[in-house]
Amino acid sequence: MLLTDITMTEFEAGLRKTQSVIIPFGSTEEHGHHLPLDTDTLQALQVSIKLASQRPVFIAPPIHYGVCRSTVGHPGTISITTSTLKSLTTDIVTSLRAQGLRNFIFLTGHAGGTHFSALVDAGEELLRTFPDIRIAAVTEYHLAAQEGRKIIETPDDSHAGEIETSRLLHSHPHLVKGTSPSERPHFPMGILVRNKRRLWPGGVWGNPERASAEKGRRIEALVVAALGRLVSELEAWEEEPE
Repeated sequence: MLLTDITMTEFEAGLRKTQSVIIPFGSTEEHGHHLPLDTDTLQALQVSIKLASQRPVFIAPPIHYGVCRSTVGHPGTISITTSTLKSLTTDIVTSLRAQGLRNFIFLTGHAGGTHFSALVDAGEELLRTFPDIRIAAVTEYHLAAQEGRKIIETPDDSHAGEIETSRLLHSHPHLVKGTSPSERPHFPMGILVRNKRRLWPGGVWGNPERASAEKGRRIEALVVAALGRLVSELEAWEEEPE
């Protein structure tokens, strides 16, 4: 049940079936010369919708902005601060809880470490504020890398590489503009770099030339199944008394 597409009557009826909601987080961020800026959001939303076709679960409107450190100097990337992301997450969960939802899955297609930490921080604070809610936070890309490890040929494939290109070739082929050269940036250990684009000119981490729509179809199915298991586990989760 995609909240953007249902009526208030349908929402009320949905609450009789589930109190779980997936909140898809993404980014507006460069993804090489061949993938759209909305790649992270598209992937998180796609698997959420697929799961909702298999079981009762609400899908919140996706968040198209994230905390982007390494790509902030690349054309098209729009980054927000960690405090903005935390505040937005807190406000959304607070409002959804007031509407009767209790199980919250933060599914982020953007895998940046700072971005994910902000979501976890927001979740921890929300758990302390509302004793009657459950929260899970997971990076959609890490699910894809883990579940698809026998499918992907590129070692340590990551941003705009074989995995993400395969995913978009399957789900949104009209948005894929060819490919980009294989790239693997090397940032100096311990040194904070201002001009990150100088060390990472193409904005790719991996090898998109090995991508295929069939790989994307297989990986997507595995991610949807893994997400479904997570939702089931969260719904059954019982905290032990402190």
